[in-house]
Order: sequence, then C-alpha cells, then structure tokens
Amino acid sequence: MKEQTFMMVKPDGVKRKLVGDIIGRIEKKGLEISKMKLMTIDERLASIHYAEHKEKPFYHSLIEFITSGPVVAFVVEGNDVVEIIRKLAGKTNPKDAMYGTIRGDYAFDLTENVVHTSDSLESAKREIQNFFPN
Repeated sequence: MKEQTFMMVKPDGVKRKLVGDIIGRIEKKGLEISKMKLMTIDERLASIHYAEHKEKPFYHSLIEFITSGPVVAFVVEGNDVVEIIRKLAGKTNPKDAMYGTIRGDYAFDLTENVVHTSDSLESAKREIQNFFPN
C-alpha cells in the first residue's frame, strides 16, 4: 500500500528557483506527486505548522521566515515515502547534510534550509490535512 507524506519547498527554495530541481529529484526517485500548490502561508497556518516549537527561542524567526514569501506544498506518494523523502532532503542542519541531498547541495542555514518534510506518517497525515483540507 502506498503511503503519503507532506513536503514543502520553503520561501528560500522558491526564491532561488529550486522547485523544478526538487520536483525532478522526487520523480527520478520513482515517487508520485499527487497534490501540489503554490501558496503564501499566513500566520495562522504557520502557528499551527510550527506549534511544537512555540516555546522555543527560534519560534518567532521560524514564523517570520515561513510567511515571508511563497512556498510550494506537495503530497508525495510511494512505498516507504516518509523515510525516502527524509533521506532525499538530507539532515535538517545543512552542516550535517550529505552532498547529493537537497539540503546538502543547496542549504546553508538551519532555518532557511530549502525544504520541510514530515518526520513520520502521523505528522504527514496532520500536515497534509493542514495544507490540503478537503
């Protein structure tokens, strides 16, 4: 059975015109993008998306960054898709991300790290519902 996960190209990735390359990497891996949209996240959705970080010192900079410009949100499907997409994206901290991963190749900042990926099937389900409600 195919699983679903959520992935987003953040404002820095959109601004740097990396969306096409990221889509290509997903498709070359044999995964399917079943939903996709270009959008600007408002503060309400940003606060829901980053709720687990609310008490952390970097929370406000996360909200400011993710609402600073358009993002591209995806639902990606495939077998073991959460694990595969996480490996494709690379470690959250670009300093630890391997070359050949999205963050290893393109990111240089912990906040502005090009993509967001769900960390579990449970998170994916919640994030898909938040970004694609219907």
